[in-house]
Amino acid sequence: MIAALLAAITTIVPAEAASPAATQNTTAQAESDGDTQEQLTSHATPGSDRSTPKPEQKQARIAEPETCSEPDAEGASVCVQETKPADLPAHVPQNLRVVQAGVAPPQWCEDSNGSIRGTRTQICLVTGLTYTTRLTVNGQTTVTGVANMIVINYSYSDTGLGRFAHQIEVSAYSGWGDALKASVGGQATMSGSCTRESASFAAKPLLPLNSWRLGEAFFDTTATAAGAIGTCATYWYLTFTNAGYTPAVMDYELNEFRCDNATVGRVPVGCVVPWYASELVYSKTSYPSLASHVERAQASGLPGATFAKPLTRTEDATIVNTNRSLACGDAPSIWLMSCDEYPIARSREGLSAGGTRRTFDGCQMPSVSSGTGPTGVSVCMIPRAENSAQGGLNTQFFRAERVLDGDPFRVTVS
Repeated sequence: MIAALLAAITTIVPAEAASPAATQNTTAQAESDGDTQEQLTSHATPGSDRSTPKPEQKQARIAEPETCSEPDAEGASVCVQETKPADLPAHVPQNLRVVQAGVAPPQWCEDSNGSIRGTRTQICLVTGLTYTTRLTVNGQTTVTGVANMIVINYSYSDTGLGRFAHQIEVSAYSGWGDALKASVGGQATMSGSCTRESASFAAKPLLPLNSWRLGEAFFDTTATAAGAIGTCATYWYLTFTNAGYTPAVMDYELNEFRCDNATVGRVPVGCVVPWYASELVYSKTSYPSLASHVERAQASGLPGATFAKPLTRTEDATIVNTNRSLACGDAPSIWLMSCDEYPIARSREGLSAGGTRRTFDGCQMPSVSSGTGPTGVSVCMIPRAENSAQGGLNTQFFRAERVLDGDPFRVTVS
């Protein structure tokens, strides 16, 4: 369940560090707007069916030594260190579901231990953190306490809103000594095409064990002009304070959302996770011939059915027209029938990318032979009504999920 630990950078911030949060006032951050949160929550997953890990995640620096502050005049110092995936609890405690504020992360969030996992409108990252207190006397350093924590980053958006949220939850699940006397609070900031609407994470004690400390922040996209597309990275800076010890700061970044006002046919601004391959579904009941062709084409090796091998949207009219003409330009003229190609013409995987045509028994394409493999296209004559309806289904799907040029998507049959 635990994959590569990603992008949780643990540091003791030196006095000269100029982090984006350094100019923020921790205690002055505004409380979150309850109406905004509820509006986002009620539309959190408009079209996404299930979560998947982010592709091509990089290995995090989980094997590096812990980062420690220098002993102060009394010899006190602290260390913070990312937790190795193997050392995290096998399951996030179920009281994750019981939050006093914010949004309860979905069940699949538990499976994101060590890797970013998401849907078209949600992201979750579960990582670990160890906070250690030490005392150095006459050159001898003694550990005076340890706190082991789970950290949950959960971010959610809406395809019809220009606002998204990034909340962070921290829970100490084991420990002893002075480390458990610490409190944790946070600051939120951002970079890119966005502004911070509100944020709140007042400092609270780590104890009792297995209780959750919540930070919640909302951000607005600035990509609101017609045709605008923008991305936003959001950050939480967690500060651990403990009487007699130097404060320790560590930061988490999520850079997963893209917001736009460039989705054709859909005026409102909205935000999505662009690497998530949403699901375009063809119904066997409503479109039996279309669905049958897609099933056979995918069974022959053509991509598009899975997260691992999705299709890629193209908005290039030249590519679309080339895909169509190469696939169906010589299709026979049959009453109330028309030529269907898979992968669909509005994908980069059509014949403009190379390959050859294939077909199947009963498809009425006499000049095309059968074949297998991951490249090329399948062609088949299907009822004209189904082929025409397919165009509308595709358009509605691209609008609803804000699938822009270069975005992955899946095609399935149900």
